[in-house]
Amino acid sequence: MWSYEKRLQYPLNIKKRNLKAAQIIISQYGGPDGELGASLRYLSQKYAMPNKKVAGLLNDIGTEELAHLELVGALVYQLTDGACTQEVIDSGFDKYFVDHTLGIYPQAAAGVPYTAAFMQSKGDPITDLMEDMAAEQKARTTYDNILNLVDDPDIREPIKFLRAREIVHFQRFGEALRMITDDLDCKNFYAFNPALK
Repeated sequence: MWSYEKRLQYPLNIKKRNLKAAQIIISQYGGPDGELGASLRYLSQKYAMPNKKVAGLLNDIGTEELAHLELVGALVYQLTDGACTQEVIDSGFDKYFVDHTLGIYPQAAAGVPYTAAFMQSKGDPITDLMEDMAAEQKARTTYDNILNLVDDPDIREPIKFLRAREIVHFQRFGEALRMITDDLDCKNFYAFNPALK
């Protein structure tokens, strides 16, 4: 069970509307390496994780990813709030607008809608943690790409915060992988699969 604090994990105060930035940032809402996939991935993987500490870590990070999803959604909303039709057309936001108006919809920057194919849950602790480490690096790279494309400090600071959290999550999953491999009683940990006991 979760307790919800009615505040963003990082404060936002976008002063200047920017639909072009919103078009790329939305990828971290529902794109292939975004926060929606991360939260669902970790919250799904926790059930089959044999180590209770690692299962707890997956739950904690999955929950934090939901907070990041909220932050990215709020950022996209503030960047588009109040846009007029001409701004939508001039910025190239019209293709999104025709399907979603200015609502927040989970999709990649290229317009591909969120799909569960963006995430994986195998039930094998080694496989899942390697997936998680890769996912955090891909998200970090996406945030790097966003930082290379935007110059507004009101946008850059929350993106830098989110990027830093991806690095921390990568490190925590590395620690979890070491815990799992330390628990194994066979020398070749790649042979481990809990379904084949």
